This record gives sequence, structure tokens and C-alpha cells, in this order.
Amino acid sequence: MKFTDGYWLMRPGVRAYHASSVADAVVAEDRFTLYAPVDRVRHRGDTLNAPLLTVECWSPAEGVIGVRTTHHAGRAPRGPEFALATARDGGHAKTVREGSALELRSGELSLRVDTEAPWRLDFGAGGLLLTSLGDRGTGYTEDAEGRHFMVGRHSLAVGEQVYGLGERFTPFVRNGQSVDVWQADGGTSSEQAYKNVPFHLSSRGYGVFVNHPGHVSYEVGSEAVGQVQFSVEDQSLEFFVVYGPTPKEVLARYTALTGRPALPPDWSFGLWLSTSFTTDYDEATVGRFVDGMTDAGIPLGVFHFDCFWMRGYQWCDFVWNPDVFPDPAGMLARLRERGLRVCVWINPYIAQKSHLFAEGMERGYLLRTAEGDVWQWDRWQAGMALVDFTDRDARDWYARQLKALLDQGVDCFKTDFGERVPTDVVWHDGSDPERMHNYYTQLYNETVFDLLRRERGEGEAVVFARSATTGGQRLPVHWGGDCESTFEAMAESLRGGLSLGLSGFGFWSHDIGGFEGTPSPALFKRWVQFGLLSSHSRLHGSKSYRVPWDFGEEAVEVTRAFTRLKHRLMPYLYGAALQARDDGTPTMRAMVLEFPDDPACHALDRQYMLGDDLLVAPVFDEDGVVEYYVPEGVWTNVLTGERVEGPRWRRETHGFGTLPLLARPGSVVPFGAVDDRPGYDWADGVTLRVHEPADGSERVTAIPSRDGSEAAAVFTVRRAGHEVTVETDAAGPWRVLLVGAAPAGDAAADPLGALYTLPAGTRRLTARLA
Repeated sequence: MKFTDGYWLMRPGVRAYHASSVADAVVAEDRFTLYAPVDRVRHRGDTLNAPLLTVECWSPAEGVIGVRTTHHAGRAPRGPEFALATARDGGHAKTVREGSALELRSGELSLRVDTEAPWRLDFGAGGLLLTSLGDRGTGYTEDAEGRHFMVGRHSLAVGEQVYGLGERFTPFVRNGQSVDVWQADGGTSSEQAYKNVPFHLSSRGYGVFVNHPGHVSYEVGSEAVGQVQFSVEDQSLEFFVVYGPTPKEVLARYTALTGRPALPPDWSFGLWLSTSFTTDYDEATVGRFVDGMTDAGIPLGVFHFDCFWMRGYQWCDFVWNPDVFPDPAGMLARLRERGLRVCVWINPYIAQKSHLFAEGMERGYLLRTAEGDVWQWDRWQAGMALVDFTDRDARDWYARQLKALLDQGVDCFKTDFGERVPTDVVWHDGSDPERMHNYYTQLYNETVFDLLRRERGEGEAVVFARSATTGGQRLPVHWGGDCESTFEAMAESLRGGLSLGLSGFGFWSHDIGGFEGTPSPALFKRWVQFGLLSSHSRLHGSKSYRVPWDFGEEAVEVTRAFTRLKHRLMPYLYGAALQARDDGTPTMRAMVLEFPDDPACHALDRQYMLGDDLLVAPVFDEDGVVEYYVPEGVWTNVLTGERVEGPRWRRETHGFGTLPLLARPGSVVPFGAVDDRPGYDWADGVTLRVHEPADGSERVTAIPSRDGSEAAAVFTVRRAGHEVTVETDAAGPWRVLLVGAAPAGDAAADPLGALYTLPAGTRRLTARLA
């Protein structure tokens, strides 16, 4: 929200009040509180008839400093609140006072204020000034309608770039944008977002999290061009500055505060196939699709039933449509016999025609208006109401409907919607409607995810969620929402996913082929490549099916090849998934996250790193032309063996069997021995692809167990001169492919290099490079 009219003037009716100095400071061992007048105090009379801001500063964790500015403190607290770890606890900082300078130190991060100078909060680390809140950086405004906004504004350095704020489809670098953190069902081609997160990441090695679950308005260099401004309609504003110095370390600290993803089950990494949305389908259709995938040699992991598994006008009643699915339990059992998991679509709304509407209304489980009526409208479902998840009994009631489906044989749920939440309502627990608008999705998805965890066990819960806010990353997986079937929308989707990853989310997917419209065969094949080099992969559309054979025989071949490639990459991908669980590092990473010191990577949004070591550059062109950037070193195309030396830009043309999929210089990428499913013993028969390790280097590669609890095997690769040694504790057979090397000794020739095959019990390999 903009308050100024250029540099000098305020907008009509707007009055601004900013901290001008420190009138008093109350200092404790691990925190301090500043009292800041909004006008210059020249004598005692200036303390009268004027506001005084209270600014509390503390540290909830090492490397994180919180600031809470309050105007009027008498407002009764109204939820909801983000669930944060130790948000208000101290003990992680110490105060230091030298003359008039007061400093709060938390690890390497410090907050400094001169109590005798004009107002200024300086955040620094390692002798570097990170950012400052200066003379207009702390305060509040009132507009012509009497609304009261708390405002924070911190400086941007020359060349500093800002990322994040959730899954956003506008330009990847946020500088110059006005952003409203406000849930909306806006598709992938607008400024609106399904997943709004009030956290932004800076290229200078820090992030800022605004601890407000409601509407947060950002001006990122778009009002004051050298400032990031955030404002909330409230009497207080709390934010945390999170230090890195690397962006990965910033995300690690941020997710330690707000939560890290659960580990999705291994089966969820396989290929998902959907009925699509408004297409015609019944059990025969499902059987035809599953048979077709089997006949085509395309391993299928999950079958998804979209909305019309229920009867029209009745979403949700959680009852299978008997006209098209007369024997749901039998059908689900037959799908399970074929090795498939089953997902069904749900939303948090109850249509008036659903038998659950009357029951929910009678029990008080549906959201109400101030007059005590059930809130309803006709958009989406006729006369639909919202389940009031602030009521524990309503959550349990909703979960019981889903448990009946789990008992039938359903494995997981696509938790759609959750964005269209009204504000002219009264919540059961008295929550502030403005704050609940964004937070509703968290309660919705927690209800579903917690049920899955209880019923299926730890490590078996997974949802396919569209909406989210801070904390939603704990409940994977999320997908990008409604995109068009165009190359432009494919690029929009990737841009949104990379932005979400920089907002703390570890796992992300999208509708392969696009949702609205029908993709051309070329687009479908390119999107298949991209989709199967994402953390999770789903074929889904709106008015048309996404079975590969509808797009030609070559589409079948591409889908088969890349599905099987993903299965072989599972020991690598699951290792990346463990990083998301343990450190908050996303599986799909913007280039700036992996290469923060390479300025050429700072704005890249059409390529990404999949885990630590694989660079993926999807092809967004009908003719197969792709332009991408290669960071420093010699990279190797995993599919062709071609060596590419960076740093440089590349322009290539690819057929549908390839794309730029490059292994990082010196990397060791484990490939599993099985390609027909994602879940297997990844260590048994694993092949280590070793990419030209540097002399004197050592690389440790852990092959995860299927439940992620421990390493199934550990390999250590060293190079000394012309000799490469590999040591392991693996119990089964294993192989080493020295990519680009000529066969020597016991090595067999491979199209990509020299292949060594080691029997079970072998603990060491020594290979000599030619």
C-alpha cells in the first residue's frame, strides 16, 4: 500500500507518524525496549499530546532478531497467530552498551541504535551493514477513512535484489513490485497468489519475516525506490531479521522458526495420473487409462480422482457417485492390487445439496455471519458454506468424513481451494476475520494432514495442496494451481515454484501439460520433461485428458523415458528431500540459492537446480530452442555425456528425448538399479556417476533408506593424481561410472565413460584415470 505522493507529499487524507529518536531505553541482559516519540522533543511540553511508540527488540534464535513496534497496546489479542518456535523467548542474544550506542548481538547478527542520535536501527553482520530502518522506517499512518496502519521500511543497497513472498508468478525478482499478501484464486497469470508468505529473501544474505497472518502490503522499491516497505492494518507490527550469510542458511534459520517439511512417502515421487476435471469418466475410463499406461510401459504410481468422483452440486459430501462408481471399495482394491495408490479431490466447502450441510448447520460447524446465519454464496457450489476449522469439533467432524474414505482404500487427498474466505463473518473461536482469511488454509490442511499421519503412520502422509501460508511448508506437497496450456504458462509455473522454494517450501508440483486448454504435442512433451524433473509429477487437465497417447506415440516414449529416469534418480532425489526435511532447503532450487556469489544467477527463473548437483533447463519453445546459463566449471549432460564449460550462456536445440540436464563439476550422482517404481532398496545395485573429480577432492555420498531414518550405504570418493578411490559400507553390489573416462583395467566401456561393477561385499575400488 502506498501512502506517499512522490518524495515530498502524502496522499490525500493520509497522515504519517514516524519514530524520530529514542526517549528512553529499558535494557535487559538479552533484550531491550525503546520508547520513541514521533516528533522532536525540545522541552517537557513536547511530551504532551503526542504519540510514543514502543519498540521491543529480542532474539528468538541465534542469528535472528525480532522487532515489535506498538502504538496502542490495549487492543485485546485476537488470533490466529503463526505457530513459531520460541518466537517470544529470549536467551539467544546479549546486549552491549558503549556510550550512547546500544547493541543487541545474536550470533553474527547485530542490531545497533544510537540512543542520542536521530532514529535509526542498523542491522549488521561480519562488519557489513545489512540494512537499516531510518527516519521513515518505523511508525504508523492513518488514512482519510480513519484506518490505522503500522509501517516498517528498511533500506535496499545498490544492486540488492529481493525474492520470495510466496508462490508468485510476476517477475522473479520482486524489486519494483507492489505485493499484497492476501489469498486469492487468481490462477498463474495474474498478480494474485494462492500461497502467500510474508517472508522476503535478500541477495545481501538476510531475510525478513513479518509475523502477521492477515493482509500484509509490500512496496518493494516501488514507493520509495531504495526501500522495502511493509504495512498491516493493526496497532502493532512484528518482524524478524534472519541472517545467513548464505541464502541456504537464511532459509535454514527461517524454517527452524516457522517449521520444516515432513518427509513425503517415497511412492509419492512416482507419476500421478488424473481423470482431469470436467471430462467424462467412470470406472471403465479409469481401467482404460491404467491399462494404457501399463501397455505403454509407463510406470504409474498414483491415480487421482478429481471433483466429479462425487455427484454434481454436492461438493463436498464425500460420497462416490453411484452412477459411475457403483463399487468404490472394490475398485480401490483392484487399483491397489495393481500397485497403485489413490488420491481423491476435496475442498473445505459444503454445498447446500450435500447431506452434510444440514448436519453441519445444526451442530454449528459451518462459518456464520454476525447475525448468526450460515455464510453462503453460489460461486463454485450452489449455496455452499465453509467448514469452521477454528472449532475443534468441526475439524473432527470433517476428518471423520475423510477417514471413511481412507477405510475404503483412499491413500491421500488433493486439498483444493481454501483461498476464497470471507471477512464479513464470525469465527467459532473469535478469530479476527482479516487475519483468518490467509490462515484458513493452514487449519484446513492441518486437519487433513494430521488425519493421514494418524491413520497411515509417520512418513506416509501427503496432500496435494493449492493454497498455503507461513507454516504450510510443514504439510507437503503443494502444486502451482490453474495454469493455461501454453509455453508461457509453463514458464509462469516454474517462476512461481522457484519463488515458493525461496519462501521456505521444500516440495512443489504443477499440472503437466497445463490445466486450462489442451496442449500441443510439442508442449505436452516439453512439460513432461519438466514435470518429471520436479519433486512431484502429475498429469492433470481441465476439459481434456492428459494420457500421453492422446499426444502421439513420441509423447508416450518421452513420458516412459523420463518416468523411468526419475525412478532411477530416486536415491539422489530422496537425498534432496532429506535436506528439505532437515535444513529447509527446497528440492527444486532457484540458481541464486545454489550460486549466490555468481551475479549472473541472481535473476534466472527459467532454469533451476534439482538438489545439489543437477541443473535443469526446461525447453519453452515449440522448435526445441533453449537458452540457459552454465556456472563455472565443466558440467556434463546426464543424457548425452556432452561436456559444457562455464561460466557462459548456451543456446541449444533439443529433440524431445533430451534437454539441458547437467551434472555439476565433481559431483557424484547416485542412480538406482530399478526404473519401474520409485520405492525400492536404493543402495542395492546403485551406480555412482562420478563427474571428473578435482585432484585432492573428497566427496561423501549417502544413499538414504526408504523411511529416511538412516543411510542405507555411504560412499566416499577421493581423487589423488590419476587415481580415484571409492570406499563404502554397502552390503550389496554396486557400480561406479567414471563419466568421460576411458576404460582401463576391469572397467567396461559405457557410452558415458568407464563402468566398474563390484560384487556384494566389496569395500573399495581403485581406478586409474588415463
